[in-house]
Amino acid sequence: MESALRDLLQQVVTLDASDLHLRAGAVPKVRRSGALEPLPVPAAGPDDLARMLASAMTPDVLATFERDLEADFAIAAEGIGRFRVNAFRSRGAVGAVLRRIGEDPLPLDALGMPEAVGRLALRPRGLVLVTGPTGSGKSTTLSAMVDLVNRTRPVHVLTLEDPIEVVHHDKQATVTQRELGSDTRDWSSALRAAMRQDPDVILIGELRDAETVRAALSAAETGHAVLSSMHTTDARETVLRLVEFFPSHEQPRVRAALGASLEGVVCQRLVPRADGAGRVCVVEVGVRDARFAEAVADPDKTHDLPEVLAEGSWSGMQTFDQHLLALVQAGTVDVRTATMAASNPHDFGVMLRRTGWTPAPEGAR
Repeated sequence: MESALRDLLQQVVTLDASDLHLRAGAVPKVRRSGALEPLPVPAAGPDDLARMLASAMTPDVLATFERDLEADFAIAAEGIGRFRVNAFRSRGAVGAVLRRIGEDPLPLDALGMPEAVGRLALRPRGLVLVTGPTGSGKSTTLSAMVDLVNRTRPVHVLTLEDPIEVVHHDKQATVTQRELGSDTRDWSSALRAAMRQDPDVILIGELRDAETVRAALSAAETGHAVLSSMHTTDARETVLRLVEFFPSHEQPRVRAALGASLEGVVCQRLVPRADGAGRVCVVEVGVRDARFAEAVADPDKTHDLPEVLAEGSWSGMQTFDQHLLALVQAGTVDVRTATMAASNPHDFGVMLRRTGWTPAPEGAR
């Protein structure tokens, strides 16, 4: 790896940033607390940037990049840390976004996750999904869930990732991590082979098409615990997206399978903290019970999922807006930020008034 790239990665760590953005002819930028900031370094030209990125690629990754014009991979900079990289071409020149990832998984409570998320991670069978927009911390949450299993259950955990981000070392569990491209040719091959590798828990990095959803449901229906992620905003959209992967004639069967196998959905968003010290994770949690399963399986009742979550606190369920309300009351998030982030700003305002919350006087802010 070229020293210029190491220096940039060191600045990411020093500034406690989450991402490094590199484009030919543009000043490198880092993302801190959700906003992009330029670094005090000159822009790299197309040839210099191409050489810099190539120095971080293995021959296989470089061949993939030259063939497909984009590539996902992970790098470890000794003494600095691990990064997930997406390299691409933009207007004929190379570019990349490098996401900082932890060397070790964080515990769920350090991420601000409710206890229900830990209970979902330890379900012995069924499908559990972690969802949210890009950059919301889905991979971090999944690695924390895998680590919880690793620390507490003598099972075989098999992960299928693109690329491997956090490296898990065996604790109570045996953890086998496979990376697309270097350990397996494609998702189809890996998913077919997974069932012959005696797994108890299977992590599929992302459900991205009907084939991976079908494989995940099949594994869940045959007694495995399956963890995965999706780019969806809430529990209701997650169910609808899962069903929409399939043609209409398959959707009733898929809904029935989801109703029987979907153990829970953890949806997350990051919002700025009131004190300006970074961001806090806001979480919607759905947990399988009779009402949840019925809303998942019945297309006429899926629109009721927000109500099911709002009324399911006894089993650990909560909506985004309920969690936002708790964060406002605790002073962690200010009301303006919370209202902007709420799923339903009007209803959130009603919830605030019902609790007796009143804004601080203008001069006290």
